Amino acid sequence: MSASPILITGGARRLGRHCAERLLDDGHPVIISYRRERDELEALRRRGVATLQADFASEAGILDFIARLKTETDTLRAIVHNASDWTPDSPGDDAGANFERLFRVHMQAPYLINLHCRELLAACPEPLRDIVHMSDYVARRGSKKHVAYAATKAGLDNLTLSFAAMYAPSIQVNAIAPALVMLGEDDDAAYAEKAMAKSAMRMIPGPGVVYQSLRYLLDNRYVTGVTLPVDGGRHLR
Repeated sequence: MSASPILITGGARRLGRHCAERLLDDGHPVIISYRRERDELEALRRRGVATLQADFASEAGILDFIARLKTETDTLRAIVHNASDWTPDSPGDDAGANFERLFRVHMQAPYLINLHCRELLAACPEPLRDIVHMSDYVARRGSKKHVAYAATKAGLDNLTLSFAAMYAPSIQVNAIAPALVMLGEDDDAAYAEKAMAKSAMRMIPGPGVVYQSLRYLLDNRYVTGVTLPVDGGRHLR
């Protein structure tokens, strides 16, 4: 349980929302960022979650979010960088713009938030202070259809190493790299079977396995600078 809030970027839906709800269940106050208004946000607000709209596709949007965050709280227990954009590569004229957007969401936003919000973490009166980057299994394997996505997630892994060294020993910085842990709304049974065949565990476990990994990093005082794979043994295939 923490008196200082935990920030989750991209916390309105799917994995981010699940982690926000579980942290609330465990007694932690939570702040989330969200890109656009959704019905799910009202349920989080009723539970006391502070919700801040943010557009991480531009540097100005990132800095604006940071400024508003600092008016919301003067301390943070942890920052969980979950905001992500699963845009496939485009062979057309907008390829550069797509890459730039993914770079800003996956790398520049965590970079600037980590730098500008260090003081909020330092103000936390508790001995544990954490930054957790949500990376991806494909950051190490690569992707034929999501080259820019995989590359910018790999950059996020490298930020994990640099910030871990920079902020030790007072702030731990780690990453979690899940493979597919939950299906999308449009995924059918055939897609699910194909996805399960890629892992040694042959399952789609749900977002709970990522929350378990997050709790491990938040609760352990002797882990920093690591990227924790949560991929069901895909490397064994």
